[in-house]
Amino acid sequence: MYQRILVPIDGSSTSGHGLAEAIQVAKLTGGRLRLAHVIDELSFALAADAYAGYAGNWLEELRSDARKLLDAARAKAAKEGVAADIVLLDSFKGAVHDQVIAEAVASKAELIVIGTHGRRGLGRWVMGSSAEHILRMSPVPVLLVRA
Repeated sequence: MYQRILVPIDGSSTSGHGLAEAIQVAKLTGGRLRLAHVIDELSFALAADAYAGYAGNWLEELRSDARKLLDAARAKAAKEGVAADIVLLDSFKGAVHDQVIAEAVASKAELIVIGTHGRRGLGRWVMGSSAEHILRMSPVPVLLVRA
């Protein structure tokens, strides 16, 4: 049961809670984690603003930061005795939730574990919810972990 667990992470404390829960599930089932980070159009636009005046390659900066994030998450899993591999999704092929669903299918994930803010009302309407979209569209069970 749940041998292949997909864990989208973004570096937030919320995704950290999701990672911690995924590690516990993997320990119980003897499963393996697939840690995924998505660089989408919004991430790129925010980086362009943050690095304004910087002559470097913004996408490479985002990729470098993402690799560090993924490596740190993999190290955390390894410290708990859980095997994990990593994937950086930076093709800009759709929204975050679309890319996570595609990765779940491609990697034959049996469970997706996601940290969520649990926003309601206007906050959810304005911010949207990748977790909610994944929950609605996922072909596999989804475990939402509230921070």
